[in-house]
Amino acid sequence: MARQRLLVFMIDALCEMDVEYMRTLPNFGEILSEGALVREIEPVYPSFTYPCHVAIMTGCFPDRHGIPHNEMVQAGVHPVPWYCKREMVKKKFFAEYAKEAGYSTCLINWPVSAGADVDYNLPMIIPMMYKGDNPRQFYEGYATEELLDRYYWKYGHLLRGLNRHINGSLDLFTNAVAPDIIRDYHQPEVMFVKMCDLDTIRHDLGVDTDLAREQLKKHDCELGVLMESVRRYGDLENTNFIVMGDHGQTDVKRVLNFNRVLRDAGFQEWDAEGKLKDYAAYCHSVGLSAWIEVKRSEDVERVHRFLQEALASGKYGLGYLFTKEEARERFHLTGPFDFVIEGNPPIAFGYTLEDPLFRDAAPGDYKTAMAGHGGLPWLDHRTTFFCAGPAIRKGAMVEKARLVDEAPTMARMLGFSMPDIDGKPIEEILR
Repeated sequence: MARQRLLVFMIDALCEMDVEYMRTLPNFGEILSEGALVREIEPVYPSFTYPCHVAIMTGCFPDRHGIPHNEMVQAGVHPVPWYCKREMVKKKFFAEYAKEAGYSTCLINWPVSAGADVDYNLPMIIPMMYKGDNPRQFYEGYATEELLDRYYWKYGHLLRGLNRHINGSLDLFTNAVAPDIIRDYHQPEVMFVKMCDLDTIRHDLGVDTDLAREQLKKHDCELGVLMESVRRYGDLENTNFIVMGDHGQTDVKRVLNFNRVLRDAGFQEWDAEGKLKDYAAYCHSVGLSAWIEVKRSEDVERVHRFLQEALASGKYGLGYLFTKEEARERFHLTGPFDFVIEGNPPIAFGYTLEDPLFRDAAPGDYKTAMAGHGGLPWLDHRTTFFCAGPAIRKGAMVEKARLVDEAPTMARMLGFSMPDIDGKPIEEILR
């Protein structure tokens, strides 16, 4: 009996509301009609791309996997490096368990996977502020050298230059390389392929737009290329196809720069050039939520009282306040913060020291754009998960599950287990 395979197609910012439209598209529609659907997947808190992707890959919440944000935040410092290296993650990857079980494994454009122990890897790496013509340098030592040698000369131009809309995009690079890998390596048995452009469109224009639907059409075509590659060069009969998202998005009208609030209350000192000199409390943006870092332990109670008053006043649109202990207990979240705040209705949090107290959301920074995420798991549009293949029960439908349930579900499809994780298999969709 042939071994089953897995091909995961990840769409950043895929929302549960997209499913009905996706039914009308040829490739998404085929998987939905032939397979199973988990209508709503609850992301982790914060519902940011990197914490969510690592939760998918480890089956664990951020307090255990160790990646609480996309960025390694520092008070008063912008921009800062992003999490990139596999060694930063505290738990083992699903793909590494699969390799131990004897499966050939491939990750393309997966966050925080640089240097992962898989057979074929082209990780997502965000070089801070880099706009030049040699992005290959950032792959060296972290991607599979054989893949760089075999494909970068042909497709590397898609990653170069100031204007990706002219020169290409990470998605174009990904969808150029992925079918070649399926052909040249006889379809790695476990393969994850991540696409980014829907997230960008929604940040820039809002959640529900004609361009978002056009982007879903593009992603459908990209999935179709991978499915046809498997038909031609792989093992279609024994492949389980999964389409998943990492988080949803929510439309945003206003941006609150809470560092202005903290400064005006005497918790921060700025110099004449608008640079941070010292602070008792500092606000880190997490998109639709924010972290309040207290520098000295003797100030924690004072800051807590101030935040409670700010919440009660209604002046700032705050709806939620959690201590770090509450964040860990309720949401399995730990990080460089003492408090978490969030608006109700949703607002985005700025982080610079120069902005006015409130401003309109605008395209640009993903944390303060026209639509965003990073908030409580039940406030954003949730994401979704659907799949078809020999391990999947055709026609099965589950209303809700969690992001951390996806890894053990995929492990059950392939016949191995992942010990000491937070998630549980979604048994209802499995044969």
